Formats: sequence, structure tokens, C-alpha cells
Amino acid sequence: MSKLRKYDDTDCQSVLLETRNPQAITAELAAIGVGFKRWPLAIDASSLADVPREQMSEAVLRAFAAPVKDLMEQGGYQSVDVVSLDPAHPDRAAMRQKFLQEHTHAEDEIRFFVAGSGLFTIHQHGHVFEVECCAGDLINLPAGTQHWFDMGEAPYFIAIRIFSNPSGWVANFTGATISERFPRYAPSQTRELT
Repeated sequence: MSKLRKYDDTDCQSVLLETRNPQAITAELAAIGVGFKRWPLAIDASSLADVPREQMSEAVLRAFAAPVKDLMEQGGYQSVDVVSLDPAHPDRAAMRQKFLQEHTHAEDEIRFFVAGSGLFTIHQHGHVFEVECCAGDLINLPAGTQHWFDMGEAPYFIAIRIFSNPSGWVANFTGATISERFPRYAPSQTRELT
């Protein structure tokens, strides 16, 4: 289930707000310009267990074709792909490290979690917002939003990524060390892709 925690950016020990209420999460993030909503799951993640890895992207994009098309047209986005990661992936540690430092993007960062979970941590207006995104969550971080992402030591997620830039994910690292002071993601449950 989705969760939001809010901290003062100078104190990683004192939680100012913690909620699992989707409406409260949406409202709190909207106040800093971040979009968050729940989309109906058009596919049961367990049905993806039988889909060969090389066909997963196609199956996921086919299942969510209509809402993805609408979102892309509304925002003028240019490309879409699917990323999936599981605890057996040989490059999971290197991939995790890539996203753990605070960075921004010159375009919106949009992710829809089809399965699994991950932690987006947003640093805005003197606060840090930890957003645990789970299956059914759509998050949209506007261009220039300072953030980092943690998938945990044993990652499991399938997510649709939507881009303005056809080149895909391009980060501008801030050089700040704030992400090192805040907790790492430890989801309560992980599941392997088969």
C-alpha cells in the first residue's frame, strides 16, 4: 500500500507526517507540484509471471494502452517504455546506486507501477517527502524536482516510464549529500519475477 512520510530536510529522525491515505498523499504532493494518483490495474501482476521477459514490455504496454496514450497526448510526451527488475538481476546493485544520489531532470519524470514497489524521495521547500509507490500508483515529478529513487537491496517492480525526451532517462546530479542521511528503502515484501 502507498505511503507518504514528510520530514524537515535537516532532521531525518522526526517524521512530521505519515499517511497511507491516497487522497492525503495526493493533496500533500500537489502542494509541492508533484502529481500522484491511483490508476486501475488493467492486468494482474501474477499473470505476468508466465510472460517471457522479452515479451513483458509489449504485454504491459498493451494492457495499459488507452490510459498511457491519453497521458502522452495530454502532456505532449514522446516515448514510453517498461522497466522491470527483480532480486535475481545481476546488475541490481549498480542500478540501485545510479538512482540513490539527489538529482533533477530537464523533463517530467513519470512512473506508473504495474507491480512491486519503490521509494521516490523528493526534496522541496525545506522538506523531504518519502513516497512509497506500489502497484497502481502513478507519480509525476515535474522537471527540475530534486529527488532520488531507491528500489531496495532485493528490488521487485514493473513500471511504465513516460518521457518527453526520446533519449529516455537523463539525470543532472546536484552534488548534495542529503540522500545519504535519509533511510534506505526496505520493502516489507519482495517477490521475484519468474
